[in-house]
Amino acid sequence: MPNQLAGATDLHARARTALERICRLVDLDATDAELLRLRSNAVFKLRAPIVVRIATSPNAAERLPAVLAVTRWLAGRGFPTVQPADEVNDQPVTLDNVTATFWRYVPSSATPVHTSELGRVLRDLHATPPPSFPIKTLTDPLASIRTTVTHHPGILTADERTWLSQRIAALTSAWNELPFAAPPALVHGDAWIENLLRHRDGHVVLGDWDSVAIGPREWDLIHNYHGQRRFGLSPSDVDAFATAYGYDLRDWSGYDTLMQIRDVYAIGIHIRNAPGDPFSRHELSRRLTSLRNDTTHTRWQMKHE
Repeated sequence: MPNQLAGATDLHARARTALERICRLVDLDATDAELLRLRSNAVFKLRAPIVVRIATSPNAAERLPAVLAVTRWLAGRGFPTVQPADEVNDQPVTLDNVTATFWRYVPSSATPVHTSELGRVLRDLHATPPPSFPIKTLTDPLASIRTTVTHHPGILTADERTWLSQRIAALTSAWNELPFAAPPALVHGDAWIENLLRHRDGHVVLGDWDSVAIGPREWDLIHNYHGQRRFGLSPSDVDAFATAYGYDLRDWSGYDTLMQIRDVYAIGIHIRNAPGDPFSRHELSRRLTSLRNDTTHTRWQMKHE
């Protein structure tokens, strides 16, 4: 059966239907569940202090066991990470090609997180020796969007599809030539400031580990520089991040190329969600136009603003 979220006529309705069916399967109450986020995952908070993440990607059932294992392993080492919910013993849970994971809810503080805190967390993560169990290796960050373009032909015009396919091919070759400065490390894979959460007791924890891998640490760092280019982070935000991490990616010779790769990577979710989400259809058009016109500082949106 097709994924219940991808290609949906109404993404929000399909996400809630998937939540209700999966919660019944594991004997959790989905009544009045609060939708926290709907992008690459549909993320709900239940009445119980549990967060349910429903994945839309076709390979979720294969990759999420490693995500759960990594976060449990990191938590055991005292690393500030979100943790799987013990109430669901056997996860991830897959139903009709929709895969869900269950997490302890982090009660939030009104005090915002800061990029300097994320810089310190990533510095510690990249210094952590990888676990002994298998984790995927990040060798091709554009693999998912390459597949997306192939599997969603009706979302793009023929001209857009040709341009984007050629752009992906050129940047994949460029990625393979990047002069990464350090050996591969354990990387979060989506180390954006929105994925750092402040608990109401004041400490921060890192969430959304779906893209965890062994790979170049530069891939974790570029997200926040890209945040200045596209999502409203200030120059001082990025300076503070670099200072806290102890290295400024802007000094690296591969910086411009990696920024271009991140730009293209960031439109994949909107191709996948466009059939069921008017916001994604509009945002996809905005992002494609800015990329094709080479307007590098056009502001993008991450959600309905």
